[in-house]
Amino acid sequence: MAAAPLSVFLILAVASLLVNTAVSLELHFYRTSCPQAELVVKSIVEKHVSQDPSIPAGLIRLHFHDCFVRGCDASVLIDSVGENVAEKEAPPNLTLRGFEVIDEIKTELEKQCKETVSCADILALATRDGVALSGGSSYALPTGRRDGTVSNISDVHIPGPSFSVADALNAFGTINLGLEDLTTLLGAHAIGFCHCGFFVDRLYNFRGSGQPDPSMDPAILDQLTKKCPRTTVDQNFNISKDPTVFMTPTSNTPFRLDSSFYRGVLQEEAVLQLDQELAFTDLTRKMALDYVNRPNVFRRKFAKAMMKLGNVGVLTGQEGQIRLNCRRVNKPAGE
Repeated sequence: MAAAPLSVFLILAVASLLVNTAVSLELHFYRTSCPQAELVVKSIVEKHVSQDPSIPAGLIRLHFHDCFVRGCDASVLIDSVGENVAEKEAPPNLTLRGFEVIDEIKTELEKQCKETVSCADILALATRDGVALSGGSSYALPTGRRDGTVSNISDVHIPGPSFSVADALNAFGTINLGLEDLTTLLGAHAIGFCHCGFFVDRLYNFRGSGQPDPSMDPAILDQLTKKCPRTTVDQNFNISKDPTVFMTPTSNTPFRLDSSFYRGVLQEEAVLQLDQELAFTDLTRKMALDYVNRPNVFRRKFAKAMMKLGNVGVLTGQEGQIRLNCRRVNKPAGE
């Protein structure tokens, strides 16, 4: 039998490489390599939520900010080192919370299954469990993400609270998310807290007018100005001193992921400008009304949007690495 020409071997080698690098996420990725992984994540998240019911809101935001920059690769968890200023130092990320939850989970999993479960999967799984523990739908989450090795402050471009719906939609489009995803994911603002610095301009100097945002409900305006004094406008933003308010100030369920956020939007009681603008465009207003009238539809679509978010720009196969410490990139072998 004649030997195959060299070109055939090259083609087969390239084909093999493409197959190996085109690995997709899958359910229960760790079923043999670390069978207890998802149970460990859930147990530790449950413990933290029992101590602080605002943790799910922090995890959702942490996951979102991670996926929006370089994809869901846990790059937001990396600390600055030397002259490299990491993503977490960017202004939109200074109020992120939940790092300690991820650290604790990683420490435990490294004891059980060394260098097996990625920080990116830990963050995605912890967020999934936080959603369920705050009243949202529990969803089956494919895993197998790998960790990124780059984290740079200059890469951080997150849609801000003063964005218009159109501007936010353009930003979401860069990660292949659409208007329904935008409207649905903003429903996470049903839970947790917000720093006054993110919306104080609406209270005192909306769009440079020297007046409050005329679209804000007067009773909510009065409530928020008592929590967020005018002095906040004039001082340099200091996260350690900046007051916080509930994201849904009129809700009786500030830690429950329900459709109360959309009710507040429709009643012009939203805290953030972007949130309130959902009431002023036809399609987003229609979605908000649907979520208020059919809360189970919101829960189902929120879970779907979270799964879609968790697939953004993932590293798989031999891409990236499995960090031993979520705050640091692994040192090259031999160092």
